[in-house]
Amino acid sequence: MKTTIFRSFTAFLLLISLHISAQELKINQIQVIGSHNSYKSQMAPELLEYLSKVNPSASQSLEYAHISLEAQLELGLRNLELDVFHDPEGGRYSNPKGLEIIKSSGGSIPAYDPDDALSKPGLKLFHVQDLDFQSHFLLFADALKALKAWSENNPNHTPIFILINAKDGNIPGTRSTLPFTATALDSIDLEIRTHLGMEHLITPDMVRGKFQDLESAVLAGNWPLLEDVKGRFLFVLDENEEKTDRYLTAKPDLKNAVLFVNKKEGDPTAGFRIINNPIENETYIRDLVKKGYMIRTRADSDTKEARDNDYTKFEKAKASGAQVISTDYYQPSTFFKSDYQVKFGENIYERVNPIMVNDKTPTSDFE
Repeated sequence: MKTTIFRSFTAFLLLISLHISAQELKINQIQVIGSHNSYKSQMAPELLEYLSKVNPSASQSLEYAHISLEAQLELGLRNLELDVFHDPEGGRYSNPKGLEIIKSSGGSIPAYDPDDALSKPGLKLFHVQDLDFQSHFLLFADALKALKAWSENNPNHTPIFILINAKDGNIPGTRSTLPFTATALDSIDLEIRTHLGMEHLITPDMVRGKFQDLESAVLAGNWPLLEDVKGRFLFVLDENEEKTDRYLTAKPDLKNAVLFVNKKEGDPTAGFRIINNPIENETYIRDLVKKGYMIRTRADSDTKEARDNDYTKFEKAKASGAQVISTDYYQPSTFFKSDYQVKFGENIYERVNPIMVNDKTPTSDFE
């Protein structure tokens, strides 16, 4: 309770110093920290050991895990990333091949699917088929239901930004995936509408309003006020141009769409960009933010920054003004010794965006 009061008072002082009120802030005028591959739970050690022999760098890059989605939100994170696999009939990813590797190494089979979720129809939620298959929710639908329940128990929460990766890449030695056709991509929309509900969403139509297209609205600053969209979620399809164009054949001009798309500026559907390297792109990101776009970038990747206690990328991410900064280390690693932790202040994971509300960087954080 004392911590909450302190944060609220700090936020109040900051807003006064910037000559703005909380009611005046728009969703592109904040900066939040979130997690990368947010669903991922710990891989079996036998699988990491196996990978260390066949692909050491891949094994090292997978040495991280997350607390549950609800626990992340409770902690204060306001960005999640979810990877989905197309599986309309169910059972395609049941009995992962990695179980045999665990058995042959003398390990114990983890209780990875106690509810037999993999046998059920619908989008699946995990990292890599057959290998990195342990997830807090194996069914995308179950994750959405959990997010809805948490949101309804915390109705005044800051909007939560969720990136969606539609995974259909094939990896040698693993079972083949089903491609994300336009219809399959549209099924992501359908599951979100069904299990989360439109009343919990910020959609491209809401931002477009009366403007000709989404980008025109974004450049005119037509993002909604933070106060008006508390308790809601904004989803972004984080995919390559080819897959994004497939989605746009199902949702032309993003009309009636759930997902924003990662289209480069100059496209009528542009509004939310994914630019993952703030070291190389700090100035570029800042320019886009000032124009009105929302940007997601990363503070770290592949466990490298955490192993080296290197905050360079995070500092650049903050300075760029990117509204969404993702990390694997909102808490220190439990896999190796490191103090690396990404946050704005003591237990603070969201703040006023210094690029959007004032030319000078504020000295305090907003929550």
